[in-house]
Amino acid sequence: MKAVNALGRRKSAVARVYVSAGNGNIVINGRAFENYFTDEALRYIVKQPLDVTGTLAQFDIKANIDGGGIKGQAEAMRLGIARALSEIDREAYRHILKTNGFLTRDARVVERKKPGRPGARKRFQFSKR
Repeated sequence: MKAVNALGRRKSAVARVYVSAGNGNIVINGRAFENYFTDEALRYIVKQPLDVTGTLAQFDIKANIDGGGIKGQAEAMRLGIARALSEIDREAYRHILKTNGFLTRDARVVERKKPGRPGARKRFQFSKR
């Protein structure tokens, strides 16, 4: 099997994920998975598509992640892994991933700052006199 690549985005993070047959090694930006995502909750988020499909030890994953914060990067990688698994075997994995919501891109991003205001929605203090 040749490597299948997919793209995952979340907020301003972009993850390019390459999935190939292997034994479960995950490398992110040339670093080990455990060293890149030190928080256990973030590691759980990244491994969710592999857990629900039961393919944790079947594929090697190499990812290049850029932009955003650590949580956005983890969620972008989750989407990239889910899309790659769906591309590998559409009949076996797509329904499971779709019902768990891993193939849906979360489009929520930070609202832009408006002119004449301190933030996107905040206003300066009102003074009557």
